[in-house]
Amino acid sequence: MISIFNRIWFLLSHKSFLWLLLFVNILGTVYGYDWYMWQLKLTEPIFWIFVPDSPTASLFFLLAIIGWLIGRNFKLIEALALITLVKYGLWAVVMNLLTLYETGSIGWVGWMLIGSHFAMAVQAVLYSPLYRFSFRHIVIAGIWTLHNDVIDYVFGQMPIYYDLMKHMDKIGYFTFWLSIMCIVLAYALFDIRKKRNTVIVQ
Repeated sequence: MISIFNRIWFLLSHKSFLWLLLFVNILGTVYGYDWYMWQLKLTEPIFWIFVPDSPTASLFFLLAIIGWLIGRNFKLIEALALITLVKYGLWAVVMNLLTLYETGSIGWVGWMLIGSHFAMAVQAVLYSPLYRFSFRHIVIAGIWTLHNDVIDYVFGQMPIYYDLMKHMDKIGYFTFWLSIMCIVLAYALFDIRKKRNTVIVQ
């Protein structure tokens, strides 16, 4: 079993596969920013950086991939990528399923968004062995993430789902705790790596 996992990890971490993953994330990021263009036109410029949540998360991850390809770890970027990819990946899955519950249909685009955003969350966790961020990077990334929640649900800059706007107070509450969960996940992975390194040194 260990041999199988090692072979899979060898494939996933090979530079050729990382280049492919980079290309896929570039396409997804460009598509994501394009998808948000209509909302950005309705948004005050001061809030622009906080509106396209998912593509910014995938942008963090593709920057992390570039780091791995050149033999470097952009540690803060890695922490931001892990926390925001898992958060917004799972968030979009839940929102589209909630839309399906509310309306009875989300079309092929909705199902595509569910699949692609779930894949975002999975890849963030899957590549955790390559992360080298420290506790301070988690703190900074956590502040960014929670600050984004404030911008979204206090200043009203959340992604617009017209069928769900009546639930925004509940969605905001869910999103806050999803952020906390993702920050805790980042700390847990950091703590596991720290303890493993301590054992190796001893």
